[in-house]
Amino acid sequence: MRIFVAIEITNNDITNSIKKFQEKVNIDGKPVELQNLHFTLQFLGEISEEITEKIIQSLKTIEFSSFDVNLKGIGAFPKPKFPRVIWVGADEIGGNMLIQLSKKVEKVLEPLGFFSDKPFKPHITVFRIKKKIGDISGELKNHKMENFGIQKVSNFKLKKSMLTANGPIYSDLVEVNAKK
Repeated sequence: MRIFVAIEITNNDITNSIKKFQEKVNIDGKPVELQNLHFTLQFLGEISEEITEKIIQSLKTIEFSSFDVNLKGIGAFPKPKFPRVIWVGADEIGGNMLIQLSKKVEKVLEPLGFFSDKPFKPHITVFRIKKKIGDISGELKNHKMENFGIQKVSNFKLKKSMLTANGPIYSDLVEVNAKK
């Protein structure tokens, strides 16, 4: 099964702000469905059920305290001149907390053979772009400082992703909660 470790966006004010952004921005891409908005702490790929059980046990050992992340700013990967993904970013303090949590995830999964191929950059994908659409720097610049709201991070999940013609369908495998 195809799995990843994620923090879901559960604040309705944020999802409504992102929906408004998706509707008003002039980008020829596929908007990510609101129920699928998340930070990916680590993508693990196609994994057997046996290894998935070991991953679940490892993730359950992670201890962290809840924290807030202010979702703000817009960007593109790999770059605005050739975008494949449009994302919403995080404030510096919340972003650093997300980075620390992603490092804890990576550390407990390393003994199972999982390593991140690039440094974690806190972002939520809001558009996927399949074809060349040209430079969108100007469009992104108009929303550079946009503020989408504050998400309380009090858990993360191991999620299964089933790819379909209409987009991915996510389901939860385990939830790890912050220590009180």
